Amino acid sequence: MLALLHTSPVHIPVFDALRDEDHPGLELRHFVDGSLLDRARAEGPEAVTDDMRAVLRRAVAAGARAVLCTCSTLGGVAESAGAGIGVPVLRGDRPMAAGAVATGSRVVVLGTVESTFGPTVSLIEEEARRAGRPVDVRTRLVAGAWRCFETGDMDGYARLVASAADGVTDADAIVLAQPSMAPARQLTTTAVPVLSSPRQGLAAGAKAAGHLDPSVDSGE
Repeated sequence: MLALLHTSPVHIPVFDALRDEDHPGLELRHFVDGSLLDRARAEGPEAVTDDMRAVLRRAVAAGARAVLCTCSTLGGVAESAGAGIGVPVLRGDRPMAAGAVATGSRVVVLGTVESTFGPTVSLIEEEARRAGRPVDVRTRLVAGAWRCFETGDMDGYARLVASAADGVTDADAIVLAQPSMAPARQLTTTAVPVLSSPRQGLAAGAKAAGHLDPSVDSGE
């Protein structure tokens, strides 16, 4: 079983749909705690370390073979808090960050809350050092988008994110920092590659949980 840690229930159907498309048979269990993000935005991500560790322990007690944190603001905290927890703890945006670095040196990070920028930029810079590649990371806040999210206007949210992405011209890659932004990829018209985290993050989580892809011939 793969446990997913979210800060909003809107992510549950997204990851369930990706599981059905890409990893049929993978058991998911969703843990949702919006208060973690609220506190992280108010006090900084490190303020929720103890609470994060408690959630991870609950996931392990429930039978998780790996835990995937889908929140970009809290991903680094999850990785740190997961040390010694007994199962792999992954941040869902790490594969996206590695992909951005591989695409080119000029990376623009779009976010709808300020709190996501620090952790996301640090992650991209970490992946650049790991790959031995130069990187120049810039951030842009999508004005008004978070209000749409808070009121449940996900269509308006996606349109604002897509418009912001289409306004980026001086980049090799555009990173949609939060998983909730992923639907905007389908609305963009920019020629710059637009990267989001859910699909690649879930694939990494499935692998860490030991799920075998049924499409791969076992040789039997």
